[in-house]
Amino acid sequence: MTKIKRRVSYLRVSVTDRCNFRCSYCMPHGIDWLDQSEILSYEEMLRLISVFAREGITNVRLTGGEPLVRKGIVDFVREISKINTIHDISMTTNGSLLPPMAYPLREAGLHRVNISLDTVNPERFAKITTCGCLEDTLLGIESALEAGLKPVKLNAVLTNALCLSDLEYFIKIVKTKPISVRFIEYMPMGPWDQVGGFVVSEVKKLLASTAQESLVNADVAVGLGPARYYRFSKGKGTFGFITPISEHFCEACNRLRLTADGKLKPCLLSDNEVDVKTPLRAGASDKELAELFHAAVMAKPEGHSLCRSSGYPDFQRKMSQIGG
Repeated sequence: MTKIKRRVSYLRVSVTDRCNFRCSYCMPHGIDWLDQSEILSYEEMLRLISVFAREGITNVRLTGGEPLVRKGIVDFVREISKINTIHDISMTTNGSLLPPMAYPLREAGLHRVNISLDTVNPERFAKITTCGCLEDTLLGIESALEAGLKPVKLNAVLTNALCLSDLEYFIKIVKTKPISVRFIEYMPMGPWDQVGGFVVSEVKKLLASTAQESLVNADVAVGLGPARYYRFSKGKGTFGFITPISEHFCEACNRLRLTADGKLKPCLLSDNEVDVKTPLRAGASDKELAELFHAAVMAKPEGHSLCRSSGYPDFQRKMSQIGG
């Protein structure tokens, strides 16, 4: 329990800082990758997850970089699933490597997946990802559905890559497939020139006017995150809106982040970190590691102070170096 009475039950684990894309708002060129010796081994991550599970963690999300570029990820998921107090295992991915891995991941114990998809225009997709192919990600979405990962969520960051034709695609897919499309406000962890395009209020209005149908509040929760969900009356899926800048949801934040190099971050939008790798490699006991977990929990701030009108701080780590 945090000092302002928030129960932390959700751990985001970055298994690597590497990615096969170089999205300009997440991992722009110029970011140096960690030396492999600095990255936690799967065995080290499993020990930390096991300890933290005894302290209240019940949900684990695997992130990167791109988690599917790290060899052995399926076996890692299988080992996490053996921890009987972990009730939910999810993953955030760009989806491009998912087609041959979706079934093995599901069989290993992965429950659900979030796939990043900022635009469905091939040229804009290639530009924003630098080296990505839209078709690979679209195949990844289909493979996730076919494998039975539920729910499948698509994450679209509100950058200047998003346009009306993308919203038309998202409307179609939400009406016909059990998919949740989430629009996420751009967070200031990368180049500022990505800020622009739609804001959340505009997206809501455009979705309704383009579909010629009103959005209604979804009557079920979709996952564990801070999104507010809506649906069309006859649609199979939902739309979610995540607003870390315009409408803070810090009071409901229930998560910590474990970076690939072994730091616990109480808050994404803060440079504050608790080093768990150094004591772990120095032979710390489970009790000592649990104490570090609780130190990170107690260090969670009441809220961040970001807003577009006051400018953005220069964070020490970019999004890909944290795990999102």
